[in-house]
Amino acid sequence: MSPQITNFIGYAASFFVVFSFVLKDVRKIRIVNFIGCFCFVVYGIFSDYLWPVIIPNGILCGVQVYHLLKKS
Repeated sequence: MSPQITNFIGYAASFFVVFSFVLKDVRKIRIVNFIGCFCFVVYGIFSDYLWPVIIPNGILCGVQVYHLLKKS
């Protein structure tokens, strides 16, 4: 993947994670944060497997999905 697209994914991930702190509805926070964390996982994979980025964000994706499914 081209470095420009990889950087775009990283910036999108940062935007979604920061934006999740602005929201007030917990469900929306979890959805937006999940999108950001998922983008960080993709970014980490496309950046030659940056495990310190992939592992915590992968775990956070699981946490967000767990809470979204538990509340439904």
